[in-house]
Amino acid sequence: MTHEPARVTSLDAPVDLTNCDREPIHIPGAVQPHGALVALRGGHVVQFSENLPQLLGADASALLGAALEHVVGADVAGQLSSALGARELDRNPLFLLSASVRGQGPFDVTAHRLDDLTILEFETVPAQAVHADAYTLVRSALTRMNAAPNLEQFVDIAAHEVQALTGFDRVMIYQFADDGTGTVIAERSAPSMTPYLGLRYPASDIPKQARALYVLNMLRLIGDVNYEPARMLAQPGEAPLDMSYCVLRSVSPIHLEYLRNMGVGASMSISLLRGAELWGLIACHHNSPRTLSPNVRAACELIGQVASVQLSAWQERNDQTYQLHLKDAQTQLMERLSNAPDLMEALVGQNSQLLEFVDATGAAVCLDGEVIRMGRTPSAAQVHGLRDWLGTQSNAEVLHTRALGELYAGADPATASGLLAVQLSKLRGDYVMWFRPEEVQTVTWGGDPNKPAEIASDGSERLSPRRSFEAWQQTVRGRSHAWLPEEVAAARTLRRALLSLVLRRAEELRELNDDLTRSNADLARSNADLDAFAYIASHDLKEPLRGLHNYSVFLLESYAQQLDEDGVAKLTTLVRLTQRMDDLIDSLLLYSRVGRVDLSFRATDLNDLLDDVLDVLSARLEQVGAQVTRGPLPTLDVDRVRVGEVLNNLVSNAVKYTEGAPRIEVGALPPGERGDLTPPPEVPDDAWILYVRDHGIGIREKHFENIFRIFKRLHARDQFGGGTGAGLTIVKKIIERHGGQIWVTSTYGQGSTFYFTLQPGEAGA
Repeated sequence: MTHEPARVTSLDAPVDLTNCDREPIHIPGAVQPHGALVALRGGHVVQFSENLPQLLGADASALLGAALEHVVGADVAGQLSSALGARELDRNPLFLLSASVRGQGPFDVTAHRLDDLTILEFETVPAQAVHADAYTLVRSALTRMNAAPNLEQFVDIAAHEVQALTGFDRVMIYQFADDGTGTVIAERSAPSMTPYLGLRYPASDIPKQARALYVLNMLRLIGDVNYEPARMLAQPGEAPLDMSYCVLRSVSPIHLEYLRNMGVGASMSISLLRGAELWGLIACHHNSPRTLSPNVRAACELIGQVASVQLSAWQERNDQTYQLHLKDAQTQLMERLSNAPDLMEALVGQNSQLLEFVDATGAAVCLDGEVIRMGRTPSAAQVHGLRDWLGTQSNAEVLHTRALGELYAGADPATASGLLAVQLSKLRGDYVMWFRPEEVQTVTWGGDPNKPAEIASDGSERLSPRRSFEAWQQTVRGRSHAWLPEEVAAARTLRRALLSLVLRRAEELRELNDDLTRSNADLARSNADLDAFAYIASHDLKEPLRGLHNYSVFLLESYAQQLDEDGVAKLTTLVRLTQRMDDLIDSLLLYSRVGRVDLSFRATDLNDLLDDVLDVLSARLEQVGAQVTRGPLPTLDVDRVRVGEVLNNLVSNAVKYTEGAPRIEVGALPPGERGDLTPPPEVPDDAWILYVRDHGIGIREKHFENIFRIFKRLHARDQFGGGTGAGLTIVKKIIERHGGQIWVTSTYGQGSTFYFTLQPGEAGA
């Protein structure tokens, strides 16, 4: 059965600048001429390379549609049929046998199956053919590679072993970066070869469709870069043959020109894979034409497979170490988020792990109008500008870049060339951002990375591979270390956790507000009822208590001489207890009155008010030799009577709790003049801070809160003049009813200072 053969081509238009990346290199429509190819369907020829008849001595006019024995003869056809039936060949090229065909050869025959086709390739056995099996060839090489202590020595050993095995003049280990560029990380070469170690090559040197083929077929050989392709001939209507797995596949004319520009006569590349991704290549060059026997190629492929596994293992170990570090930081931060009552504190508080969360040098949290920065970050103004810019980005839910300056003109490369940002609320401008600074690099390229375009005679542009491969340096700025996929994934997880937490707390706040709305009226009534109860109860208790006290005094005065010593002592104790009970009820009445009566606010010169207080206390102050120092006080809108009670109580306590002649200081700190004082966070910046300072016995820090509790005394009842322990409680309530705060600082044994505020913002001269 014969047909008029049709030449099969892959691309009618020439390859140029517009279609280089789309060149269908898997269907080139031709083979390299150091061998021949035939494709069979159902045991009959449907395509063959035009050099096959001459190479095998077959009749070209009768090949299409012919059976295999017509191509190679009955004996060889029988051998091939037996070998084909014993091997798993689907997309898996395997060496079948070496045989002579009609006195031609011998030929090394390789075969594979693709869909419904069986593809046979016949290669002339090279003069330097090695006949040992692949494992024998590489056994000692694999031992040395596996003993390498680190990646650097491993790739150097791999380059050395491949050169020793193949005899190529130069063998390089070429590693791809995330951006597609590649760097030579190991090299073994003959003295006559130009060294390329350390050079980087642009991503355009190996187009994406070539990379895809490198994953499918681990080994590619070009025996002579100056070859003339042998075109494929096929039955009419037959689709171009997919040569992805073919040893003899013809390569792009642009790649051949590229190799010739490098002065290379032959080349081979072995893929290094990490999983299903291309990690790098073992690239081999020779000064003159060179082919390798199938078993040597198989040995090289075995080295590539072992190297791929080892490289993946090293990468996995490095990645796992880093991922464990990240996971630990992420776990700690997520635990803080789940337990902390305040979201901002959980993110930026002490030991928050926010920077370690994605291994960043700086971070910023924009939340509820507040911006807090950690580590090395842009300025506050720059962070605000960045936040506003993020609000205009459609993909800002999780945005990451290693070259922020290319997206945002206001970027500061020294602190934020790298940005990883998660959006919590676009409306409120809530974001968490991480920053990385630029990593200034001097990259040494293997020639100018820009492929020039040549103008053809017809005026069209033609892509011309680089002609110079001399070292060409470039300084790269404005780029940070890239964000890893696991870091971006962690940021997404954090965003989901934060949004969930915000929503949960919003729901809790809504429920709390509902509860407060329902209970506010009840609470107000309860407080009023409590104050009224305390007043009524205290008032009603005073009358019978006064009767007990007076009757006890009457018995003691009238019958003391008739009683024995024990009876007098008991009556004396009863008088003392009823008097103390009366004092306690008076304090409770005063405390309830402070919470119950309305205050009368008016502008009050506190200097005049202090004069009145000191005048009332003058006799006592003179008695103990007290010295009172006073500074200028403001005029504030207060209840004069109640604030007078505050000053009276504080000055009286300063006298009471001083051993020896008291030294008392009364003064005020104007708004904005705090000195070394750190007031509570509730105290606004525009408030006057008044103080009463003494040099008395002092208070231990653990008692700072207790002294403001009603009836709580720090000393025995009869020490320091006695008292009920309600004075400071009443002072605190008066100050709180003025909208102020009171707190104490003290050094035990050296004195105390009571600070307080009254109606912040109402200051006068």
